Amino acid sequence: MTTPAAPAPANNTANNAAAAQPLASASLYVGDLDPNITEPQLFETFSVVGPVASIRVCRDAMTRRSLGYAYVNFHNVVDAERALDTLNYTTIKGKACRIMWKHRDPSIRKSGAGNIFIKNLDKSVDTRTLHDTFSQFGNILSCKVSMDDQANSRGFGFVQFETAEEANEAIAKVNGIMLLEKKLFVGPFIPRNERDSVTGERRFTNCYVKNFPEDVTDERFEEEFKKYGEVTSCKVMRKEDGTSRGFGFVNFKEADHAKAACEAINASKVFGGEREVYCGRAEKESERKEKLRKKYDAIRMERLKNNQLVNLYIKNLDDNIDDEKLRTTFEQFGTITSAKVMRDKDRPEVSKGFGFVCFAQPEEATRAVTAMNGQMVGTKPIYVALHQPIEIRRQMQAAQGQRPQQMLPRFQVGSAMPMPPMNMGGFGPGRGAGAAPVFMGWPQPMGQPQPGMQRQPYNRQQPYMNNAGQRQPRGQNAGYNANAQGPRQGTQPQGARQGAQQQQGVRQQKGAVPPNQQQRMPMQQAQQQPAQPAQAQQPAVPAIPPSQMTKDQLMNYIVNAPPAQAKQILGERLYHLIQGDQGELAGKITGMLLEGLDNSELVALIDDQAALRGKIQEALTALEAHAQHAQAQ
Repeated sequence: MTTPAAPAPANNTANNAAAAQPLASASLYVGDLDPNITEPQLFETFSVVGPVASIRVCRDAMTRRSLGYAYVNFHNVVDAERALDTLNYTTIKGKACRIMWKHRDPSIRKSGAGNIFIKNLDKSVDTRTLHDTFSQFGNILSCKVSMDDQANSRGFGFVQFETAEEANEAIAKVNGIMLLEKKLFVGPFIPRNERDSVTGERRFTNCYVKNFPEDVTDERFEEEFKKYGEVTSCKVMRKEDGTSRGFGFVNFKEADHAKAACEAINASKVFGGEREVYCGRAEKESERKEKLRKKYDAIRMERLKNNQLVNLYIKNLDDNIDDEKLRTTFEQFGTITSAKVMRDKDRPEVSKGFGFVCFAQPEEATRAVTAMNGQMVGTKPIYVALHQPIEIRRQMQAAQGQRPQQMLPRFQVGSAMPMPPMNMGGFGPGRGAGAAPVFMGWPQPMGQPQPGMQRQPYNRQQPYMNNAGQRQPRGQNAGYNANAQGPRQGTQPQGARQGAQQQQGVRQQKGAVPPNQQQRMPMQQAQQQPAQPAQAQQPAVPAIPPSQMTKDQLMNYIVNAPPAQAKQILGERLYHLIQGDQGELAGKITGMLLEGLDNSELVALIDDQAALRGKIQEALTALEAHAQHAQAQ
């Protein structure tokens, strides 16, 4: 037979697909993506078609590795149609993507209706060629040629039509025809589990045999299996010197004979020797690799799940630190399940300078990180942090590398009223009785005081983000008075807002720079200023205030935050715990605790209510003594 007639133009597919959409959705599914593809890269590809509303690359919840597919949402259906028409099978980072309409109803995908299987494809047939071959029979929802890791065709593919009638017509007209000098097989797609369950088991004729003695000859090997049926081929695998490698293959003419041989010989000692013989279905190399990969992935995921928030990474270790010394150093913080110093593979006596300590509970690991990070152990200050799997580290590095080039809208934490300055001892002048630390969103703008530190003057050359999300240079906005006490929850009284508006009007009358020109001034000033050293990157922004975090969320964020910000987070949590009993004095007491205690002791207070009450009582005693001293003067 000959190849089918040339298919209809490919652009009809998008229009037909759009007509088939019951709700005119503008959302597309993009599959067969490279694991390293990110949202900004997809945005660059799809934004040329039309305005993109949002893009999401689906990732594993634990490892954050890409699952190989994404969803692209356009503002209107016309742009989505154009993307499906022009960008389907476009190569993105070396792999051809597969685009189809997003179906919210999973029954359409899981039913398998209209899905056909094609095999014996020539290696040169790609997904686009397969699509063009079958598009004349109806509307194609999805089309794919299976590829290996090297992007080479495996010789089979799948096509899903909109209806079963279109699929049946394609099977009837294409099955058995010649395509590029190869006879195609086309039939309805049957899932693997259903293929095995048609007869209750998977049928095979080729058997793999191992663990037999080296003195077994080819003749004896074949003779043993001829008892169960006709053997078409039999081979004992040997080394270059002719000695047996201990495994071989037997192929029967009938699948029933192969099954009988496996049942009789497997786990027996028919060839003698000390080990039991294994006899089973011969698997392809790709199948064995897939099984091993799934097995190792399951083990790794189980290990990640068990070691989450309890496994610590320690580096900059002294050369004389061994496993026992490492365990002794950290055992004061809790029960250690394992401690290991990594050593050179070729020279086991040489330490690599880093190791791991695994605790039994997350709280113990958090205390160890807070107390030991930066401490001197031997002759070096060690670095201690929660261990992150290599997949998560790679994802974080990729995200950091793409951040300056990000083109998508980003969520921004809403700003609020600046935090009043806190006098750590609680005794300084200008300290209002009702002042208290208030959660204002993270990270805070530069110049905003941290708990436990005096307020620093503003840098007038540094632009900041105002409440409207606009960049303004410092010194030209209505900044707050350092001696004034604002409301606690970041709200501004109506009178204050009116006063600020009046002041802004007065400044404009006096010739002050209008707001639209203020937005351009920071860039002009930055060009005039000499280059400044790069600042350290801010830690991840928490989505909720510390007072509302669960214990695990709080501990996890403290471990990864800089010391100053960790202290601020602890101050927020302590203030929330103290305010219920002490009311207006909670701010002063929190400031005294932050000044007098380190982070590890503050973490212990959050866990121990009795110890917290004792520290509160000490602070109240100090405040009372200070008040009496002030009255005496």
